[in-house]
Amino acid sequence: MLEKETIIFGKDIKKSYESLCVLDVEAISIQKNKVTALTGPSGAGKSTLLHILGTLLKPTSGHIYIDQTEISLFSEKKLANFRNQKLGFIFQFHNLLPEFSAFENIVLPAMIAGTDISVYTKKANELLTLMNLSNRAHHKPSEMSGGEQQRIAIARALINDPQLIFADEPTGNLDTKNAFDLHQLFINLSKVLGHTFLIVTHNNELASMSDKVIQMKDGKIVHA
Repeated sequence: MLEKETIIFGKDIKKSYESLCVLDVEAISIQKNKVTALTGPSGAGKSTLLHILGTLLKPTSGHIYIDQTEISLFSEKKLANFRNQKLGFIFQFHNLLPEFSAFENIVLPAMIAGTDISVYTKKANELLTLMNLSNRAHHKPSEMSGGEQQRIAIARALINDPQLIFADEPTGNLDTKNAFDLHQLFINLSKVLGHTFLIVTHNNELASMSDKVIQMKDGKIVHA
C-alpha cells in the first residue's frame, strides 16, 4: 500500500528504442499538493519520464501508480478517459487554437468531457479571474502576449479540475520575469487549489522555488 500523501509512484520504469535504453528509473515518488521540479541536462530523460508518468508515452516496462491505482494496466480507451478527467498538461509551446478566443480555448477540454455548459462557463470565468485575464476572455491568441497565452494554456489545463498537472518546460519561451511569475503561479495554485505539479525545467533558479527537486542524468535519477 502506498503512502496516502503519494499521488504518483513509479517503479522499474524503462524506455528503450530498439537496443538504446533512454530511461532507467528504479523508483520515483511524487507527493500530493506539492510542486516538484525535474531537472538535468538536455538528453537526461526528463521529458520522456514526464510523458510516461503523464500517460502520453508508454514505457517499455515498469509500473506506474496514480492515486493508488496502477494505470499501467489500463486499456487505451480507459487511459484516454482517465487522462482527460484527472490530468492536465502544459507545454513549452502553448498550443492554443488560433481561431478560438481565450475563453473558447480554456473550455475545450470540458466540452470534450461532456461537462454541463453552466458548470464549465462558471469555472472558466473563475480561472480567467485567477489568471488576471478576465479582460482577455474574448481575445484571440494573436492578440495576447506570450505570458498571457501561457496563462490561458494553464487555465485550459485546470478546467477539468485535474489532480495532477504535468508541465514540460512551460517557461522555455518566456523572458526572465514572465518565467518567474509563471513558476510562482504554479506554487500559488498548489497552495490555494491543492493541485499537484510536476515540472520539467532547465532553470535551476526556478527549480529551487519548488517543494522538491529531482535531478536526472543519462536517463537515471541521481538525486531526489
